[in-house]
Amino acid sequence: MTTQSLRRTQLTDEVATMLRNRIMTGDLRPGDFVRLDETASALGCSVTPVREALVTLRGEGLVRSSPHRGFIVEPLDRGDIVDIFWMQAELSARLATNAVSNPDLPAHLATLTGLVDEFDDAVAAGDQRRVLLTEFAFHREINLAGDSKKLAWFVHAASKYNPHELYT
Repeated sequence: MTTQSLRRTQLTDEVATMLRNRIMTGDLRPGDFVRLDETASALGCSVTPVREALVTLRGEGLVRSSPHRGFIVEPLDRGDIVDIFWMQAELSARLATNAVSNPDLPAHLATLTGLVDEFDDAVAAGDQRRVLLTEFAFHREINLAGDSKKLAWFVHAASKYNPHELYT
């Protein structure tokens, strides 16, 4: 694999994340067309990573392709959103339960306590970026203490549909 193909894959992932977030936050509404040229121009990239990102999102059921017309945002109903949050909550709860049973939990508690203090400081300062980073670090530490790579992977996959910006 060449460096260029790695870079393109990363760019494709970044474009998919950006478009997914726009769909999940309602910035792109059901029925909206996502135009390759316009999106590529707005992002300052070629149409290839945009097309590849949209193919990924089509596989996730967030857009559909229409011959000669492009990609169209699919509707998400309330049940879809409830299911996404339920799945992430259940997987996270299982990881937290595993963490409590971990004999190495005391080592993780010191880190978690520090992160809670940092989170409080970030909230008090109104620093949204620090709030997001600290919240992510806190949950990551719980996931590490949960000691289940597969569960942590599924939580990460589910979290792609809950843009972190929603939490601030």
